[in-house]
Amino acid sequence: MELPLGLKQLLSYQSAWLRGDILAGLTVAAYLIPQCMAYGELAGVQPVAGLWAILPAMVIYALLGSSPQLSVGPESTTAVMTAVAIGPLATPGGSNYAILAALLALVVGLIYLLGYITRLGFLADLLSKPILIGYMAGVAVIMMTGQLSQVSGIPVDADSVFGEIQAFLNHLSQFHGPTLMVSMAVLAFLFVVQSRWSNAPGPLLAVLLATAAVKLFQLDQLGVAVVGDIPAGFPQMTVPKLSMAQVNPLIAAAIGIAIVGYSDNVLTARAFATRNGYKIDANQELLALGAVNIGAGLMQGFPISSSGSRTVLGNALGNKTQLFSLVALVTVVGVLVFLRPLLSLFPQAALGALVIYAATRLIEISEFVRLLRFRSTEFALAVVTTLGVLATDLLVGIAIAISLSVIDLFARVARPHDAVLGKVLGLAGWHDIDDWDDATTIPGIVIYRYDAPICFANVENFKRRAMAAIAAEQEQVEWFILNTEAMAEIDITAADMLAELHHELADQGITLALARVKQDLYAQLKRSGLQELIGNEHIYPTLQTAIRGFEERYRFK
Repeated sequence: MELPLGLKQLLSYQSAWLRGDILAGLTVAAYLIPQCMAYGELAGVQPVAGLWAILPAMVIYALLGSSPQLSVGPESTTAVMTAVAIGPLATPGGSNYAILAALLALVVGLIYLLGYITRLGFLADLLSKPILIGYMAGVAVIMMTGQLSQVSGIPVDADSVFGEIQAFLNHLSQFHGPTLMVSMAVLAFLFVVQSRWSNAPGPLLAVLLATAAVKLFQLDQLGVAVVGDIPAGFPQMTVPKLSMAQVNPLIAAAIGIAIVGYSDNVLTARAFATRNGYKIDANQELLALGAVNIGAGLMQGFPISSSGSRTVLGNALGNKTQLFSLVALVTVVGVLVFLRPLLSLFPQAALGALVIYAATRLIEISEFVRLLRFRSTEFALAVVTTLGVLATDLLVGIAIAISLSVIDLFARVARPHDAVLGKVLGLAGWHDIDDWDDATTIPGIVIYRYDAPICFANVENFKRRAMAAIAAEQEQVEWFILNTEAMAEIDITAADMLAELHHELADQGITLALARVKQDLYAQLKRSGLQELIGNEHIYPTLQTAIRGFEERYRFK
């Protein structure tokens, strides 16, 4: 088995990469410490659990991942989905919450491994770009509303996004001044740093300054909530012990988290692979994510995926291999060993502000605008997905997103573009006559192209439009040449329809011919009996040979 790209690069490391990897590792560590603690808070576990979860991830992904640049660990989407999934299942006091989160990570890891074994990496393609843009926007709004109480001190008790907003507005007068001041100051600082010094570790600086403010002004004595005591050392690796009755309700949530986490992981990895000239292995990513989630579960963490923001930061600082993750790992361990008292004074308002800041970066207004300019249906898909996520919940939102992706795909297959082809003066090849005013056709022939494979979903549409193309001709049609360049294969429904079309055209004195027939399609024509019905003399490898066949039979007899 070929080694993953990340491990292969580590084994053939070049000294020229060292500076960029070390700088990226130190900076990413500075960024991820407060970020992962914020995501631990967002997931509903101890903030330090966010750091526990990332420790095995950075080692395992460096060995198994196929991207040399991806930063894997706690991230916003899987964190908020964890909270949504576990909340209804936790005991009233929440005593089993951390166990449920760790178990959920194990189940997610096992789902990824099952996907790797069955080679399901292609399933990520079901989530189109508009769906993901809309989904992430919905997740961002959920993240922000979930932090309203954290950043303001206003009691917010509701089960939906709109309920949280209403409860927040109804109790505005109950805001806690010091808490609100801390969160607003952190948010303002983060946006200023991002706009002026984009490569600076803004989150780390913000939290350090907020922590210094807590210590200096004794804000915890004024009611500003802090992280509090952090357990010494590291958690013991253990398998959460729960009954099947407790595991079963987590399976549906785990499937949803796995789909979204994997899709986000692959899209981010592909984006940087394209930018920097290498390839990733989508199926290998399933193995890597499975292993890192099992590691997170054993370390009493929660489900994790990749972080786009940390990956962007590492790339900006010149990382070339997964050595940057190992440098970040050593840095995080050092902080956990020597700086626990400092971490315990982190104000939770600052962590909430960090989550809101991260959420704003998930809403890509420019992408919505680009979709609207490109195609209104793609924009509508993104908007409907966002509204679906907000109006239901994240897991239902996943189902809506996948359903919309599949419906959009089937709509394109079932109602594709088609064309009658003709010649254009001064332009090589055959072209859609609707695109060119001076295009001309050959009298007696209709050359027809259907821009999708013919299958059960579009056979009636194909036949109706093909017959309409023939009926639109002013001269008597003698041959109907079907350009099959978009048809790598057909199903049995399509084969039967083509047989019916052949008979109907023959009754009108029209010959059905096929052009640009690929070998796979030819084999299916043969197995279905169409090759014998149509006749080898009417099956051609190119359009030009098909036209010559017509001319030889009808013009030069």
